[in-house]
Amino acid sequence: MFAIDWQDDGSVRLEGRLDAASAPAAREFLGAVQGTCRLDFTRLDYIASAGLGILIAAQRRLRDEGGGGLVLAGLSPHLREVLSLAGFEGIFAFE
Repeated sequence: MFAIDWQDDGSVRLEGRLDAASAPAAREFLGAVQGTCRLDFTRLDYIASAGLGILIAAQRRLRDEGGGGLVLAGLSPHLREVLSLAGFEGIFAFE
C-alpha cells in the first residue's frame, strides 16, 4: 500500500511502498507541487528505482521552474543509505 498527502505543516507525507505500482500516484501528486517542498519519509518503508526516478523528475522540474526543490526529511537509516548510494546527497537537501 502507498499513500501520499499534504500534512498540516505544509509538508508532504509518503507512506508505505513507493514502487512501480504506486509510481503513477506519486508522479501525479508531485507534479502539482510548487516551490520548495518538504517530503516526510517517516512512514515510507520502501522505495524502488521507479520512486527514485519520480523524485529526480520532480526535483528537476521544481528547479527549472524557479529554484525550488524537494527537501527529504525523516529518512530511516536504510532509506538514507539507499539515497546516499544513489548519489542523491548532491541533488537534494536532507533534513
